[in-house]
Amino acid sequence: MRFELTECSSLYAKDLVEIEGDISGRKIYFGKVDEPLPEISDPEYNFRSCRLLAWALKDFGSNLDGFLSKYGKDRVAIVLGASNTGVDEAQTHIDSSMCHQENDPDRFPADFRFSMLELGSPSSYLAAATGVTGPAYTISTACSSSAKAFPAARRLIEAGICDAAIVGGVDGRCRFAMNGFHALGALSQGRCRPLAEDRDGICLGEGVALFLMEREDTSRTRPGQVFFTGAGESSDAYHATAPEPEGRGAEAAMLAAIADAGCTADSIDYVNLHGTGTQANDSMEMKAVRRVFGEDLRTGDLSNPLTVESTKSMTGHCLGAAGAVEAAICWEKIRSGTVRRSISNSFAFGGSNASVILES
Repeated sequence: MRFELTECSSLYAKDLVEIEGDISGRKIYFGKVDEPLPEISDPEYNFRSCRLLAWALKDFGSNLDGFLSKYGKDRVAIVLGASNTGVDEAQTHIDSSMCHQENDPDRFPADFRFSMLELGSPSSYLAAATGVTGPAYTISTACSSSAKAFPAARRLIEAGICDAAIVGGVDGRCRFAMNGFHALGALSQGRCRPLAEDRDGICLGEGVALFLMEREDTSRTRPGQVFFTGAGESSDAYHATAPEPEGRGAEAAMLAAIADAGCTADSIDYVNLHGTGTQANDSMEMKAVRRVFGEDLRTGDLSNPLTVESTKSMTGHCLGAAGAVEAAICWEKIRSGTVRRSISNSFAFGGSNASVILES
């Protein structure tokens, strides 16, 4: 069964900018969202990730109201992917608390909430903001989080637990994550250059992408429809941070997605790579892609061309939001008519792999 992604609301960087202050003594390139974000009156949710979600809800406009009215708020699920939640804001508050005595009643400011650190907080915010009372939860498997949200939401609908879903991912700028990748030696010295021979690491980014997912209505056809038709997941558990060098888990995820969609590799015309820009990731992923799509990547087949690219050179690596953001890029390409069927890859620490297929 195909599931239509009737609407998409997304916000992410279209180019990397140089920032400073996140890592001591070093400037870095980052996919920064410059759009003004709404403030949230409830301090429990007034952090950047939830403010990105608030922007996305506003962008949906009346389309969201109609969607919720159609199914009922008790029959809609919320499934998000995220990894940072409110860690950055909590870190600021915790750093400030170090200047106070342990028993000082003013040690933590009035707007600090430990719940900012909870992985479920973005989904809780979205449920509170929309009034949705169906299942609402967050998947956090590092960089594959929001790619995994698509098959998870589909399973809820197929099981009869709900009739439709709001699915996607979000992650905001986070110094803790930035310094973690810096400690691993994984950050690029300049702009990240996925697939380039001289690539030297990743650039991070932030963003949000939400989709309204419902079963295909075969009685309704209209121009620009986009369907989620397949997903593949695998876990190679090769290493805590390093990818399996031959890309066997990545290959398994892509093949499972193709089988799930009931299509063939030859029918896919666009591949959005995980493509982080590190030597190890890009090497293993391209080995896997060549095994799935052919060693020459159909470069000589002018009647059935294949585009293979990484968009992280523009958006940065949006971590838990990457899968949803890159699905939004696929959604936009399909809506514009430049792509018929796409596969988007998301591969995470610990060997958690996911591939998602969207098509017209």
